Amino acid sequence: MIDFPAAAASAAAGLIAAAAPAAEAPPAWINFLPIVGMVLIFYFLLFRPQMRQQKAHREKIAAVKKGDQVVTAGGLVGKVAKVDETYVELDIAQGVRVKAIKQTLGDIIPPGGAAAND
Repeated sequence: MIDFPAAAASAAAGLIAAAAPAAEAPPAWINFLPIVGMVLIFYFLLFRPQMRQQKAHREKIAAVKKGDQVVTAGGLVGKVAKVDETYVELDIAQGVRVKAIKQTLGDIIPPGGAAAND
């Protein structure tokens, strides 16, 4: 006695396997293209502009001289009284002198710049 459903299923499976050719796997380097693309995007959109900004800040801080008006990262505004390799002394009020680390200077205020609240 022939079991018709089992024979039909095995015959159908054989036909499907014969009809579908074996698909080739893509080369391995194609799998890494999205990762390489993401690294390039991060480099050009995040890292490179940040490095450029840091370089400009370092150059600006290196050019600080006596008499410049600066803003510290903490928000203090003062006039440079003395410049050292590492430190800067700032006059923030009459008779008030503060010593700050040069790298904490946020920006140099251009001469004739108006105060933010004016």
